[in-house]
Parts: sequence; structure tokens; C-alpha cells
Amino acid sequence: MVATYLDRILAAHRATAAADARPVEPLLEAARDVERARGFRAALAEVDGLGVISEVKRRSPSKGALAVDLDPAAVAGAYQAGGATCLSVLTDREFFGGSADDLAAARAAVSLPVLRKDFTVEARDVCDARIMGADAVLLIAAALDQSELADLHALAGEVGLDALVEIHDEPELERAMAVGASLVGVNQRDLVTFVVDTDRAVRMAPLMPTGVVRVAESGVAGPADAQRLADAGYHAVLVGESLVTDPDPRAAVARLRAIRAADRREPG
Repeated sequence: MVATYLDRILAAHRATAAADARPVEPLLEAARDVERARGFRAALAEVDGLGVISEVKRRSPSKGALAVDLDPAAVAGAYQAGGATCLSVLTDREFFGGSADDLAAARAAVSLPVLRKDFTVEARDVCDARIMGADAVLLIAAALDQSELADLHALAGEVGLDALVEIHDEPELERAMAVGASLVGVNQRDLVTFVVDTDRAVRMAPLMPTGVVRVAESGVAGPADAQRLADAGYHAVLVGESLVTDPDPRAAVARLRAIRAADRREPG
């Protein structure tokens, strides 16, 4: 069987995790000692209109180079000036060209909560996210078994992080609900083929219980896509490629933030 994008990325991250000899307990202590997080989920739950999680992203496995020479602080500042609700920063170096330094620089430049966007596979990853300054961590259901998902979701809460649980379909939504997820992202990009299915998020939105903050990820090319997702019931969209490649990211964010839905179920 030919290895997929996800197979290769996860194999690399799990190999790195297996080679990491750092004891977990000191990392847990360091993570608990970091100043209080900015409140990623709360920012999305309370936003007026459609929230926008603007992403600092240099490249992707499917599209290659996007903005490899970007200045994370400058990009983050432009996003905040445009009205972004939160930031997402890629920290995977091998496949996305990101780093912990990108996250630290972006967060220091703004007052927005920041998601560490990476492939979280073990406890050290969660601790590292908090230590580097992240306010939220990404947990991809397709990358974790149920025990891992439950343990890492609980650990995130223990060290003060919000956890964005990423799903793709109904069985993964059930898995997210089983671990108590209250912040759920539907990735419209298939992590096996990297093909975008723009109907996926619309199908999944009404299946999420009241009280869940709903985020649509990937494939948001502009206001028309964002409007459709807002109307479907999403509280926020996570947008990377179309923002980092726009010559005026501030204006691009502002156009998305102007979106209003006719009706939206509010989270509890």
C-alpha cells in the first residue's frame, strides 16, 4: 500500500516522539507554571459575527511554498489589525516549514489567543505547546486512537490549554464527544488525499450538540465560502493559504470578519 501524506507525517512525528528521552514530569511542572492562557475557546464563543482563526503558514505538503519568507510578527499584526479572533501557527518544520520560534514571535506581537497547529501524538507535545506559549493545542482524531485522544485532551486541560479536536466525519465526531470536547474543528481537507470537500463541514455542523464551539477548517478561499459556513452554523473559520498569499492580509481578514449568519446556535 502506498503511504499517504498523513501516514508519512505521523510516522515522522511518532519517530521523533520515540526518540525523545526527556522525562515528562519536569515538562508538566514547567507547563503548569506558564502564565494563564488567553482563552482560545472563549474568544471564539464570544465573538460578534463569524470568528476568524488566521494562520501563520509558510508551506504545505499539498501546495508547496506559500510564503516561506514571511515575518510571523508582521503577519500576526496584520491579522489582528484586520479583526482576527485568534491565530493558528504551524510549528511542524519538516512538512510545513514552521517552528516554535514562529509561534513565539507571532504571539508576542499581538494580544490574540494562539493555537499550536501541529501533529500532537504524545504528552510531551502538549507540554511543549504550553511552554512555547500556545493557548490551544490541536488534537487530530484521525491521528490518535481513542485512549490517546482522551489522555491528551485531559492533559491539555490540566496544563491550561484549550484543545481543538479535529474531525472529518460522524464516527470521529462521536469520538470527540466521548472525550468531552467542547471545541471541534471539521477539516474539509481529507488528510489521506489532501483533497478539499466543501460539503463536508456543512454536513457535519447540524450534528454537533449545543454547547460545542464549531470551527470549519481548510478550503476557505474567501467571503463566499465563509458565508456558507457561517450559515451552516459555524462560529469560526480557520484560514491559512488564502490569507498568507493575499497581498493585503489585513483587508482579507476584515472581509471574512464582516460575515454574518442569519441564525446561529450559541455555545453553552
